Amino acid sequence: MRGSQTLGQRAVNLKLTCRPKMLEMPEPWDTCQGKLLKGVELAQEKEFNVVNKDEKGGENNFALTNPEKSTHEDSDTKETRREEELDAEVLEVLNPTQEWQALQPGQAVPAGSHVRMNLQTGVNEVKLQQEDKFQSNWKGFKRGRRLDINTNTYTSQDLKSALAKFKEGTEMENSKDELARQATVKQLFRPIEELKKEFDELNVVLETDMQIMVRLINKFNSSSSSLEEKVAALFDLEYYVHQMDNAQDLLSFGGLQVVINGLNSTEPLVKEYAAFVLGAAFSSNPKVQVEAIEGGALQKLLVILATEQPLPAKKKVLFALCSLLRHFPYAQQQFLKLGGLQVLRSLVQEKSAKVLAVRVVTLLYDLVTEKMFAEEEAELTQESSPEKLQQYRQVQLLPGLREQGWCEITAQLLALPEHDAREKVLQTLGALLATCRDRYRQDLELSRTLGSLQAEYQALASLELQEGEDDGYFRELLASIDSLVKELR
Repeated sequence: MRGSQTLGQRAVNLKLTCRPKMLEMPEPWDTCQGKLLKGVELAQEKEFNVVNKDEKGGENNFALTNPEKSTHEDSDTKETRREEELDAEVLEVLNPTQEWQALQPGQAVPAGSHVRMNLQTGVNEVKLQQEDKFQSNWKGFKRGRRLDINTNTYTSQDLKSALAKFKEGTEMENSKDELARQATVKQLFRPIEELKKEFDELNVVLETDMQIMVRLINKFNSSSSSLEEKVAALFDLEYYVHQMDNAQDLLSFGGLQVVINGLNSTEPLVKEYAAFVLGAAFSSNPKVQVEAIEGGALQKLLVILATEQPLPAKKKVLFALCSLLRHFPYAQQQFLKLGGLQVLRSLVQEKSAKVLAVRVVTLLYDLVTEKMFAEEEAELTQESSPEKLQQYRQVQLLPGLREQGWCEITAQLLALPEHDAREKVLQTLGALLATCRDRYRQDLELSRTLGSLQAEYQALASLELQEGEDDGYFRELLASIDSLVKELR
């Protein structure tokens, strides 16, 4: 019989005893012996363990135990044995190349190899990493030198020995690698002292933005500079004043006033590029805007727009005027006092300046909506009388537009052929609707134009739907026209 096993097994004890029952005659020995033999046979069939135990009183008890094997503990034991076997065995090293190779189970690869699983075949594959020489050397320097495998096999004991020696030689190896890297860098680059010396020989001076702007203003303001040099100076200056700080620096040394005075030049090119610089400097820069109003820039810009000037010059001047008026209610008040709406009306009615009509309408739309948003924001934030809101309330833009006939002018511009121009005119008509509603209803030409555009954009919107565009551009234009028509009924 086998002895009882104790680790991870649960025994089911079946006791067979040969002792007399109470108040009964003892069983004969032959009968008891037969039961014992039958129990042994049962133990052999069921893989039971029979244990002979001695209890007090000298009675012989026999126990049959059935060991139920634990799957979890057996698997742990097998894995432990397998790891011990792998530690003890010698691993085969596969030397990868630039092409993919199949990686068999139990094979080892050098550190840094590229390993992947081929999803089509389910086989692990390996190849060398594709790195340039400089990157490979740099990674080697950062990570330390790897174990050089000269043989085809190595054991876990070899690896442990190599790791033990690694720390000892790290400082020496790193110092060697550092010296080699420094030598390589010195070959690739030149010392800064040498570069400075060559720049000095070439008379190359490194300038700040402030110094550059001062030089450009001096060049523009010099009487000895030619027209081409002045225009070139203004063109270069426009690049720098786009930055808010640079524009304020231009103001600090008096350069802004010099450019404003350039609007008085008799040369159209000088006017054009001076306005170009001012438009870039005014944009979203309140400090520069205030100084420009005090320096007379608004009057000069309106004079150029009201007189006979080349179209490119008027484009740049209108750009500067838009930059000066936006988000500056005080400038808008001065614009109305100086007759700015009349100047813009004359500009739009010029046949040669029809291209500027959409820009003028866009400016008016921005000014109207800007005031509306300022008042709505004041109501939402419950601010009683902030200074900026008071300034906006003093701008009587809508009454001025009605008096100057802009209700009819914007309605006439709806006949422009470009879709983009129509979109901007429709936006302006919607912004002026509260002020010009009665005049729009009386304008028969506007009604015919809206009906024609409604039919045109219904067809274009249907084509967009057929092409799968639910929220297309023409559908939005059609919605604007439908909304305007509905309001005018």
